[in-house]
Amino acid sequence: MKKTKVVCSIGPSSNSMEVLREMIKKGMDVARFDLGMLPYSFCSETIDKIHKLEDELDCTVGILFENRGPELRLGTLSNGKIVLQEGDLVSITGDSVVGTKEKISLNYPNLLEDVKIGMELLFNSGRVRIKVQEKKEDALVGIVEEAGALFSHDSVHIPKLDYSLDYLSLKNKEDVLFAIEENVDFLALSFVRNSNDVLDVTDLLIEKGNDHIQLITKIENEFCLEDLEHIIELSDGLMIARGDLGVEMPIEKLPGIQKSVIAQIHQANKLGLISTEMLASMENQKRPTRAEVSDVYNAVMDMADAVCLGRETAVGKYPVISIETMVNIIEQAESEMDYDQILKEIRRNEKPDVTSSIAHAVVDISNRLEAKAIITATNSGYTAKKISRFRPSCPVIATSPEKDTVRSLVLHYGVIPKLSHQYDSTDEIVKHCGDIAKELLSLKKNDHFIITGGFPASLQNTNFMRVEEVI
Repeated sequence: MKKTKVVCSIGPSSNSMEVLREMIKKGMDVARFDLGMLPYSFCSETIDKIHKLEDELDCTVGILFENRGPELRLGTLSNGKIVLQEGDLVSITGDSVVGTKEKISLNYPNLLEDVKIGMELLFNSGRVRIKVQEKKEDALVGIVEEAGALFSHDSVHIPKLDYSLDYLSLKNKEDVLFAIEENVDFLALSFVRNSNDVLDVTDLLIEKGNDHIQLITKIENEFCLEDLEHIIELSDGLMIARGDLGVEMPIEKLPGIQKSVIAQIHQANKLGLISTEMLASMENQKRPTRAEVSDVYNAVMDMADAVCLGRETAVGKYPVISIETMVNIIEQAESEMDYDQILKEIRRNEKPDVTSSIAHAVVDISNRLEAKAIITATNSGYTAKKISRFRPSCPVIATSPEKDTVRSLVLHYGVIPKLSHQYDSTDEIVKHCGDIAKELLSLKKNDHFIITGGFPASLQNTNFMRVEEVI
C-alpha cells in the first residue's frame, strides 16, 4: 500500500463516472482542477461525481483548485499561430490587437511601465525568446533571439518581472471565491511573487469565514525562492511546479532546487508536492521512459508528500494506466527506503512537546515491531500530521469525528483518513480503531498494530499509546 499521495489533474479524459471510478480505485488521492483552463460549470459537475463515488467506494478524495494567478498570455494571433525567425523585430503592446509577425499583444496593461529594456520574453514553454531592445510610446520593440512558433493565448514568461498589478485581480479573486463556494480542500496559488500574495488570499478566506481551505503555494519563479522562508510560514504546503520554474530559471538547477525546497518544507512540517511532466510520455503511450521512472522514484526518496500527474490524466489517452504506473513506482521506492535512518535524521531537528514525543515513540516502535498499521484518533489532525512527518514504514489510519479534519489529511504522507464518531472512553478508542484496522488491512495472526490518541477529547492532545496483536 503506497504512502506517497497521487494528485491527478482532471480534464476531458477524466471527467466521466467510469474513468473517475477507476482512477480512485487505482490510487488517485486528490483531484486537481486548473481554473485557468476549465469552466466553472465543468468543475462543479465533476466534483459532484467525485462525491458520489466517495460514498460508493467508502473513501475520501481531496479536491484541489488551482487559480490562474497573474498569468501573462498572448492575445489572439492571425490564424491562431505565427512563426518567427531569428533576427525578426516584433512590436509588443498591451492593447488588444490581432497578432501578426510584426505586432503581438499581451494581457498586461502595465507592460510599458514594468518591462525594462534588456528583459527577455519567453514563449512556447521557453522555446521562443524575444529580447526587448527599445521602448516606444505605445509598444515595446524586441528582437527574436530564438525562433519558433507562437500560438494564440499561450502563456508568456518574463524572468525578473516584478508585477505592479495586485495578486487578487478580478479573475483571480473570482477563482478564490469559487473555491470558497465549492468549499474545496486545497487551493494552489499560481504565479505567486512573495509572501504578501499568500497573505492577500489568506485575508480573503478569513473575510469570507472559510477556515477549511488549505493553501498550497506554487513555486514557479525566482522571486518565490528569495522569499521562501516567509512563504513556507504562511502556506499549508508548497508545490514545486517545475514547468514554469524551468522556463524562468536555468533548467539544470531544478533538481537541486527540488531537493532543497522539499527538505525545508519537511522541516517546517508542511506539505510538499512535486509536479510537471512526471510521466509526460504517457500522455500518448502506455509505458513511461526510464528517465520518468527515475524522476518519480527520486521524488519519493526526496520525501515529497505527493506527486502530481497533469496532462497525463487531464487530456492523455491513458489516465488510469498512468496512475497505476505511478503507484507501482511509488511502492517500489517506498519498499527501499531506510525508515530507521529517516527517523533519526528528523528527530535531530524536532522541537520536543508531548504530541511530538509520542509520535516519535509510536513510529520508532512501529518500525521495530514491523507493525502493519498505526491508528490514531484525532480531532484536529495534528497527531496524524506529526506521525506522518516522522515517515513510518506502515500506513497511518487517522480517525476523526470532524469531516473537515478527515478531508484535510488526504494529502499527508501515509495517512488514510476515516470519519468516526466521538469516543467516550479509551477502551472505545482501542476497540473501534482496532476494528477499522482489521477492516482496511489484511491483518494476519500475530500481526502488530499501534493505537494512539487522546482522552478525554477536551484535553486537545495525544496522551496514550497501545500496542495490539492480532490473536
